[in-house]
Amino acid sequence: MSTSNGQWYPAEWPDRIRALSRGELRPVAPRRAATVLLLRAGGDGLAVHMLRRRASMAFAGGAYAYPGGSVDPRDERDVPWAGPSRADWAARLGTDAATAQAIVCAAVRETFEEAGVLLAGRTPETVVADTTGDEWEADRAALVSRELSFADFLERRGLLLRSDLLGPWARWITPEFEPRRYDTWFFVAALPEGQRTRNASTEADRTVWTAPAEAAAGYDRGDLLMMPPTISTLRSLLPYATPADTLAASGERDLTPVLAQARLVGEEIVLSWPGHEEFTKRIDQQAAQRSDRETGQQAGRQAGQQADRETDAQTDAQTDRPIVSGRSGTSGPAGADA
Repeated sequence: MSTSNGQWYPAEWPDRIRALSRGELRPVAPRRAATVLLLRAGGDGLAVHMLRRRASMAFAGGAYAYPGGSVDPRDERDVPWAGPSRADWAARLGTDAATAQAIVCAAVRETFEEAGVLLAGRTPETVVADTTGDEWEADRAALVSRELSFADFLERRGLLLRSDLLGPWARWITPEFEPRRYDTWFFVAALPEGQRTRNASTEADRTVWTAPAEAAAGYDRGDLLMMPPTISTLRSLLPYATPADTLAASGERDLTPVLAQARLVGEEIVLSWPGHEEFTKRIDQQAAQRSDRETGQQAGRQAGQQADRETDAQTDAQTDRPIVSGRSGTSGPAGADA
């Protein structure tokens, strides 16, 4: 893996892009996914909850992201529902009603699975205030293992999914040359009063609440590793001072999907994300070979550091830490991204 600033850049991209251009690589269909930017009022303004993916993860290891994941087919089942109708969500997301429900359901379910935060209540006007305790944890674990569907979980507890607590924010689709592809909808949501986040994900070794400007500055310095959708959505929070302001703005957000484009210019690959010029890359063959060597060297270093990270993660797992400036492998803020 290579980086430009703090951007995630897999070493295998050049070879896969060339194979795609020669017709030797057939794009896989992207899986539907949802991720949530949890927000709260911080001391100096807006704060967002982030996870750091474990360095051992095959996909975007060491990168910072938000709680999220793939749609479970059972997310299309009828669920106890409050807020805008499924038809309203379908119109907003540009899908049919069943797909819209599944995406919204996945966003709420994954937020509970990975952050312990539940956007649901006993009435359309209330939200649960505490999701701690052994019984909640048992249900959360059953959801993660897919032993329990989200619909059954809500029905058994007499809860309604509060779709009105989510605001649609962006949509990114993983490039066609990637072996793991996601069609990911990003949402914003305010942390419900009385609830708190925790690192409930087996895929993350650290969680934090951080000011968007501070995390973006860490990316720009090369200290914090992020994929294009993460840093893009992080920067998009900068104009807003409160969760309420952010949610109010979600109704006007452009949900046109962002999909990377790659073209060959001689031996050079030009990789771009339409509308996001900062991510444009030009990769020549020599640079690709250097990246391969760096990846091998980095893999050796990561293997030696992994035990230390796991020990450190055990200390951090139950609490959210403030952001600390530093290299992404040692400190700083830390879902499925596109």
